[in-house]
Amino acid sequence: MQLLKKILAVLALCSVALGASASPADPKNGVEYTTLPTPQNTDTGKKIEVIEFFAYYCPHCNAFEPSLAEWVRKQGENIVFKRVHVPYDNNTLPQQRLFYTLEALGLLEQYHAKVFAAMHKERNRLRSDDAVFEWAAKNGIERNKFADAYNSFGVAAKVRRSGALMEAYKIDSWPAIVIDGRFQTAPHTAHSAAGGAQDEAAYHQSALTVMDYLVAKAKSEKK
Repeated sequence: MQLLKKILAVLALCSVALGASASPADPKNGVEYTTLPTPQNTDTGKKIEVIEFFAYYCPHCNAFEPSLAEWVRKQGENIVFKRVHVPYDNNTLPQQRLFYTLEALGLLEQYHAKVFAAMHKERNRLRSDDAVFEWAAKNGIERNKFADAYNSFGVAAKVRRSGALMEAYKIDSWPAIVIDGRFQTAPHTAHSAAGGAQDEAAYHQSALTVMDYLVAKAKSEKK
């Protein structure tokens, strides 16, 4: 019995020590975030580049979007925020083309949340070109103009480039955030390392705290 009590006491101490060493407020490289083996060039001057790798069909991306949008708003002039819609398969290709078409037409900020709502609230899977065109027209976008952009070389090039960006940034799950072309984190990475409650809101808050740290770190290193 005494031996069992000693073992339990040691395990409890180890648990406390591990919890103290892993915290989104004091993130560690290799724990709450990773440093890319090959830094990628950025073109944002003194501002910090922040890229989200996401997909419209992804429920975790949908859940993260409101918190992320508010975080981007609060960062203001500190950052240049970009999104990359990751490729997956032919069923999701229309969604990817939809994203880059909205971007090309300057309509992304107006319609980005509406696409998430269509997929995750209205259960409109947007798995065909016609379904996407119908959604665009229903939401007040001129169908022919949208279709021309959707089928353009420019959108096709961005779709192709997204795969190359995934490889360059070592993206294997999403949502994922890359900061200053060097640091990568994600809600599941930032929170699971710290332990604690497993609700998605806690994951999001942990990620945003790590992102604050990485933006500040990158900014201080640019001086």
